[in-house]
Amino acid sequence: MMDTSPVDLAVKAALSEDLCADFSESLNDLLTGKRTDLIDVTSDAVFSDDKNEAVIISKSEGILSGCDAFQKVFQLIDPSLSVIFFKKEGDPFHISEKIVSVKGRVKSILMGERTALNFLGHLSGIATEVSRLVRILEGTRIKILDTRKTLPGLRELEKRAVVHGGGKNHRMGLYDMVLIKDNHIDAAGSITGAVQKVRSIHADRFKIEIECRSMGEVEEALSLGVDRIMLDNMPGKMVKRAVKLIGGKTEVEVSGSMNRKRIKKLRGIPVDYISAGYITNSTAQSDFSMKILG
Repeated sequence: MMDTSPVDLAVKAALSEDLCADFSESLNDLLTGKRTDLIDVTSDAVFSDDKNEAVIISKSEGILSGCDAFQKVFQLIDPSLSVIFFKKEGDPFHISEKIVSVKGRVKSILMGERTALNFLGHLSGIATEVSRLVRILEGTRIKILDTRKTLPGLRELEKRAVVHGGGKNHRMGLYDMVLIKDNHIDAAGSITGAVQKVRSIHADRFKIEIECRSMGEVEEALSLGVDRIMLDNMPGKMVKRAVKLIGGKTEVEVSGSMNRKRIKKLRGIPVDYISAGYITNSTAQSDFSMKILG
């Protein structure tokens, strides 16, 4: 059976743009299992069947994620390559540590170098930043959540990285949870009107979360018995007032323009979740390099 996992699809797309002159045609071939020529005009010219070992060295500190995508890159390029990790996803790493060994044809190793490191660096960067936020909130009940602000095609991998860093996943897409946001409320005329319509269609099939911008909206959402209230872009003092008003009757999430500084200020308020879009859409990559042993 053909592999159509999120990792497989993401890696095939990445290899198509890196090693194929015709992206769309080559990607279609990879997705349908057809033979596709992967081209590296430099390595193809310099090497034939020369074999060696390469090691990936960490140049920064952090939390590891993206091992499955890293391995998939080399598996698709050359199944004869041996990929051995010295750490597992979720493990901490330090500067100058050996992370993984790749043995086999030098040409194949070099073909996959940048694509594999892109996945490892990006996803470890996410896990690392989430781990920092989790440490900031240590000793509280607050959990860090991701959002849907993800790179197209990489959502599941990025959300896995959030978990590797110690965070939790919010909804995966628009299909697994009801989140009534400002535009829903404005177009429907009220929070009550939007919730009534959702319940008339879905009954209790999905959890319902309401994004609230004011204390009035918090009161209205609370009266409807929804599963979670999101306090969106509220200053700290208003968050405290809202939490006191809610009084533990439903879950509370705080969101909007989050960063380490703001999250640190919120650690003393008894909310359940803080969601931060930046952890998946603008976090710095972890730094790794490949060295061919010789």
